[in-house]
Amino acid sequence: MKNLSIDGLRTLVTVVEVGGFAKAGERLGLSQPAVSLQIKRLEDMLNCKLFKKQGQRQVLNQYGELLLPLAKQMLQHNDAILQQFTSESVTGKVRLGIPSEFAARILPSIIGDFVALYPDVSLEVKSRLSKHLLSVSRQDQFDLVLALNEQTGSEPFPVFMQDQLVWVGDLSLIKNSAQVVTLVTAPEGCIYRRRAIEALQQAGIKHRVIYSNADLTGLTAALKEGLGVTVLAKSTVPNELNYQTSTKHLPELGDIGICLVKNSAESVHAVDKLAEFIALRLS
Repeated sequence: MKNLSIDGLRTLVTVVEVGGFAKAGERLGLSQPAVSLQIKRLEDMLNCKLFKKQGQRQVLNQYGELLLPLAKQMLQHNDAILQQFTSESVTGKVRLGIPSEFAARILPSIIGDFVALYPDVSLEVKSRLSKHLLSVSRQDQFDLVLALNEQTGSEPFPVFMQDQLVWVGDLSLIKNSAQVVTLVTAPEGCIYRRRAIEALQQAGIKHRVIYSNADLTGLTAALKEGLGVTVLAKSTVPNELNYQTSTKHLPELGDIGICLVKNSAESVHAVDKLAEFIALRLS
């Protein structure tokens, strides 16, 4: 019976998270050849290649995409077992910046589990638009930032996962392509708002923003009242709302990148632990 290498799986996940073999080596404390060797051993054990060449980059192929969520699950179990029996002491304060839709839809369960594992870590969570979270002038306000990023090849903010953008709300209200689409969105600067407007403009569909609110709770209330439609990442859509990638009268929106950025050297161990925890859970 063969046994998969936890180190190999962690290397695979790290390569995808940081966007390259060299950067993965920096995070793991390995040379680039050592990272390549870890991946080669994993491929040999599974008897298949896991990466393919895309331009100048190595990206996951179909087998790598299949393995990635399974690898994350195994790492979660591995780390949970170690935490249970080694009682690793992690202390400090982490200032986390996150868009409101992630804070409302995804964060509570993740943070609850993290605090249960590391009760001595103090978390301070603030919600902002991704544009503000990634602003250079605001970086000293956060130790860790989870944000949307459209520039998937961006060097300072590497994308570790992608999500599908969807239309959200009572989509039956859009009855024909000549109708003026009413939008319920966050204020100017919101990526969702811009993508919605750009998609409608390119499709030649008239539109107007009738309600703006930076908070997902406020947007959800407006959508439930039938004031209009909005755009969100699929994984953040509240359970009580309907969504579709496109309709007969609404265009497709494409995907959005999600990045996880460490800004501070303070409480390094706690920041690293939370970053790893979030990355593994958002699969």
